[in-house]
Amino acid sequence: MTRASAVTSQLAALIRDVADFPQPGVTFRDVTPLLADARGFAHCIDALAEPWLAQGVQAVCGIEARGFIFGAALAQKLGAGFVPLRKPGKLPPPVLSIDYQLEYGRDQLEIRDDALQPGERVLLVDDVLATGGTLAAAWALVQRFDAVPVGACVVVELTALQGRLRWQSREPLHSLLRY
Repeated sequence: MTRASAVTSQLAALIRDVADFPQPGVTFRDVTPLLADARGFAHCIDALAEPWLAQGVQAVCGIEARGFIFGAALAQKLGAGFVPLRKPGKLPPPVLSIDYQLEYGRDQLEIRDDALQPGERVLLVDDVLATGGTLAAAWALVQRFDAVPVGACVVVELTALQGRLRWQSREPLHSLLRY
């Protein structure tokens, strides 16, 4: 077993499956045990950072809410700034916003209108990639700044929901764990 696959196995062991949450038939992948394990969390951030170390990332945009946790730690590791992408009404104005479709409804993301600069090298981060709507919306929102996209990363990808198909960027999308 390679070091990378050993780390991946350790991280997978820290993800808790919760049956029938938030509704019957859904298996929720709970990352909170991973966050609570100092060594596991450190390994996770190292693994998330690895593909981006030589990419000159200047800003990490974390998607509310757990994307904040991974994104802020990743920004620190990469020597980049952290920019939160929030649900509506959580940031003081002025903000830019985008509406997007969820599996069971609609939602919105917002960013401060001065959060990024043209040409700034940006990485998107979230905890889970499911249907891909949130990540696609985040990407579209960030592009309004004429920033330079380097890619996106997630801790968990739920492959059966095919969220990767909504990733229309030519830039890489890395996931640590696939279920």
